[in-house]
Amino acid sequence: MALTRVFGDLTAVDHIDLSIPYGEIFGLLGPNGAGKSTTIKMLTTLLEPSSGTALIAGNDIVKTPSAVRRRIGYVPQMLSADGALTGRENLELSGKLYGMNRADRKSRIAETLEFMGLTAWGNKLVRTYSGGMIRRLELAQAMLHRPAVLFLDEPTIGLDPIARRAVWDRLQDLQHDFGMTVLITTHDMDEADVLCGRLALMHLGKIAVTGQPSELKAALGPGATLDDVFVHHAGASIQEGGNYRDVRRTRSTANRLG
Repeated sequence: MALTRVFGDLTAVDHIDLSIPYGEIFGLLGPNGAGKSTTIKMLTTLLEPSSGTALIAGNDIVKTPSAVRRRIGYVPQMLSADGALTGRENLELSGKLYGMNRADRKSRIAETLEFMGLTAWGNKLVRTYSGGMIRRLELAQAMLHRPAVLFLDEPTIGLDPIARRAVWDRLQDLQHDFGMTVLITTHDMDEADVLCGRLALMHLGKIAVTGQPSELKAALGPGATLDDVFVHHAGASIQEGGNYRDVRRTRSTANRLG
């Protein structure tokens, strides 16, 4: 794999190798600037690697990017739902972009709205949604075509604890009900601990450590937390709800900071 991305004199991602089993929720952690978002952008074919490659659901991101795009779903940090459209209209647009025929779109949209707990809100403008509802709608858009792999860049950024827990529940349901492989980036150590079967911690463009959360904590001694693991391997600390406008502003800030 040796996936690498260089920007001028900066090596943002430095010859990383990852193997993620089918049906696992895998976490990619690290401080701002560690290379997480750059890695996600390469794996989703939004950014071409400087060298190396990766296989996503058996497809090469360099040689067959269009095949990769057909097999993945992607929810970026930046707000992707259109506030001027209803939830159902957002899903209809996503279905068309994924090339789904009309009959499939209609049935899949109804199923997906129900799965995400948004049926009653499907015909309301997204700008009236809460932050948690927006994120669930974005998950619905990304899973509408039943991708093999779902990529989530900071899936609960800016959400209050209740909304965050609702998104966690839906992600666990996706894994359980559809056997979907999920790769998430997050700064929320509780989120990583609850959701991820395994995780990798990036630092300065490299993979510093990989393993199950319980293993990584145990390696540091009794009582260690994932925050301790993060600080130990990255030499950094962590900290980071609202309506449509709040979510957009929070994610814009997060995106600027890397």
